Amino acid sequence: MKMVNQNIQIDGIDKKILRALMSDARTPILEIARHVGISGAAIHQRLRKLEKSGLISGSKFVINPKVLGYTTMAFIGIYLDKAISNPEAVKQLQKIPEVLECHYTTGNWSIFIKILCKDNEHLMHVLNRDIQSITGVSRTETFISLDQQIERQIKI
Repeated sequence: MKMVNQNIQIDGIDKKILRALMSDARTPILEIARHVGISGAAIHQRLRKLEKSGLISGSKFVINPKVLGYTTMAFIGIYLDKAISNPEAVKQLQKIPEVLECHYTTGNWSIFIKILCKDNEHLMHVLNRDIQSITGVSRTETFISLDQQIERQIKI
């Protein structure tokens, strides 16, 4: 993820706009304008500036995976042997739809991933069939999430 401008200056109005949209990205611009006390056109202009700076990288709908039957969240530390490069392993992990996040890390693991499966059996299948079969993966360490307690963005 490339940051265009790491030193963007945002004022109180920008913060009010961002807070409103972070709370609900579908909030109408005119509603935000009334709340902030400036015109809808000014809101649009500020949003374009924030997007251009790289601070805003878009908006999205959030799917509730439990409704689709995905109830097992796991974090997996992946140990790679020296024969494979991290980028090659990541390329293979990217092909696995259950992999939601992938991070290079310091410490014991080469790569740390977050995956979402329907249940423990599905998790075991993804681990055995997909992840551990990647050339260069020497072993994995799996942590199953029992319940997510905090989910948030950085405070503005």
